[in-house]
Amino acid sequence: MGIAELGRTNPNVIALTADLAGSLKLETFIKENPERFVQCGIAEANMIGVSAGLTIGGHIPFATTFANFATGRVYDQIRQSVAYSNKNVKICASHAGLTLGEDGATHQILEDLGMMKMLPNMTVINPCDYNQTKAATIAIAEHVGPVYLRFGRPVIPVFTPADQKFEIGKAWTVNEGKDVSIFCTGHLVWEAIKAGEILSEQESKLILSIFTRLSR
Repeated sequence: MGIAELGRTNPNVIALTADLAGSLKLETFIKENPERFVQCGIAEANMIGVSAGLTIGGHIPFATTFANFATGRVYDQIRQSVAYSNKNVKICASHAGLTLGEDGATHQILEDLGMMKMLPNMTVINPCDYNQTKAATIAIAEHVGPVYLRFGRPVIPVFTPADQKFEIGKAWTVNEGKDVSIFCTGHLVWEAIKAGEILSEQESKLILSIFTRLSR
């Protein structure tokens, strides 16, 4: 993962979590950089405050937990301690949307994208697969300012290049087409790609049908 690579290349990166080190895949980072890991326990508001404080000393904190707890539970702390003061905190949230289905509604959140986009100075990034998530994780360490990095839980194909350079604020065109534009973000990009293929197949069948009728 990107956080492990950052641990090897950027001595200012510190990883924090709210009792979810395993779910956020921090094991390698912790093993290689135990002195740069903070286990905050189930205290997300405290984690955000600690992260904001760490930036004052020049550190780059990556605060990690599930999306619902990273936003809905601690929105006031993010708003007051991170966004308004433009602190260089990276909030990395997994299990976004409805992907944590078996844990019920208390662990699901859809409104987090809108909530975080409304905050001043906040950059919101929602990558679509493993490779893009890794590239985005590395990219946000170089970006100065608060970031909300959001990713899902489902197992989906890896369809973006492994050697990509992630550009913050730039859209990525998957396929060129005509007539219909499909915009998507996050792990649902794969579903949008499949939807585009279905539409293309239906269009081809329709054209063939019209051509067949006209040639009779």
